[in-house]
Amino acid sequence: MDRSSLLQLIQEQQLDPENTGFIGADTFAGLVHSHELPLDPAKLDMLVALAQSNERGQVCYQELVDLISSKRSSSFKRAIANGQRALPRDGPLDEPGLGVYKRFVRYVAYEILPCEVDRRWYFYRHRSCPPPVFMASVTLAQIIVFLCYGAHFNKWVLQTYHPEYMKSPLVYHPGHRARAWRFLTYMFMHVGLEQLGFNALLQLMIGVPLEMVHGLLRISLLYLAGVLAGSLTVSITDMRAPVVGGSGGVYALCSAHLANVVMNWAGMRCPYKLLRMVLALVCMSSEVGRAVWLRFSPPLPASGPQPSFMAHLAGAVVGVSMGLTILRSYEERLQDQCGWWVVLLAYGTFLLFAIFWNIFAYDLLGAHIPPPP
Repeated sequence: MDRSSLLQLIQEQQLDPENTGFIGADTFAGLVHSHELPLDPAKLDMLVALAQSNERGQVCYQELVDLISSKRSSSFKRAIANGQRALPRDGPLDEPGLGVYKRFVRYVAYEILPCEVDRRWYFYRHRSCPPPVFMASVTLAQIIVFLCYGAHFNKWVLQTYHPEYMKSPLVYHPGHRARAWRFLTYMFMHVGLEQLGFNALLQLMIGVPLEMVHGLLRISLLYLAGVLAGSLTVSITDMRAPVVGGSGGVYALCSAHLANVVMNWAGMRCPYKLLRMVLALVCMSSEVGRAVWLRFSPPLPASGPQPSFMAHLAGAVVGVSMGLTILRSYEERLQDQCGWWVVLLAYGTFLLFAIFWNIFAYDLLGAHIPPPP
């Protein structure tokens, strides 16, 4: 029996004859067993948890329909929270005999989500299609671009010192700020193999699991918001410097995930979380320190200013603000969250300010910028 047939059977049985909007959990459970309906045991557990959160042992009819239809509204989570009930079965970590991919899904659930209800919901409803294509595609494109330029320049470390590097149409350069695409496409260019390796590793280790849980739209929005904020921040605070690398987006993802772990420390079940938090902060701080060193104390003579480090910091700010709001709204619509509109308004205000700054401030301040290559 498929899902539509099950819903039709519920309606035919008149489980809510008085049109109260509620159905007795025992009545529905008896219907499932008497007709031997193939309902996922996890959904039955969630049904029991919903009923336990209601004083009369009933469940809302619409919640029941959403549950069977693999949908879930925020009222489901509130019902569990208000009733202070946990799902009666053990978590997915205790289930034996899982395949390799399902074990990976289980790992992602406990790595990203802080709530047991959310973890189990994600574990049981996850589907491999569509795959997390955004972060994988961005990483692959960055690697291909780097290999092409590396082979062309015959240089794999500190590529920015090559006289032809800044002539790329992808690099953001203050002299080419009128070419708006450069505020985003600079994320495909990297200083060298070490920066590319660091960014690619974090994008795959953190970005892919985040995309698996929160979806392509949310994670791509967060990543691109970090990239755009990075170049615009550089254009305001470090007006002579170019920008390369995807660090703005990477730091947006990493800072959002780390902030989510800290805010939900007790609920996170990822192993060695304190050690991993310290290592992540050390690595990110080291990368920022290296970028500062290259900006102000370049090891080799250069024809112009070296790429700015401000994109890293801007990405981190985007992650803590916009990213944390996104990650804390799992299975809930962002437009229903007041905090989302506040963050979106702040980001929109910053964008407008940065656009006007790039149009008027350079001439008004008489900023001396290096000539474009």
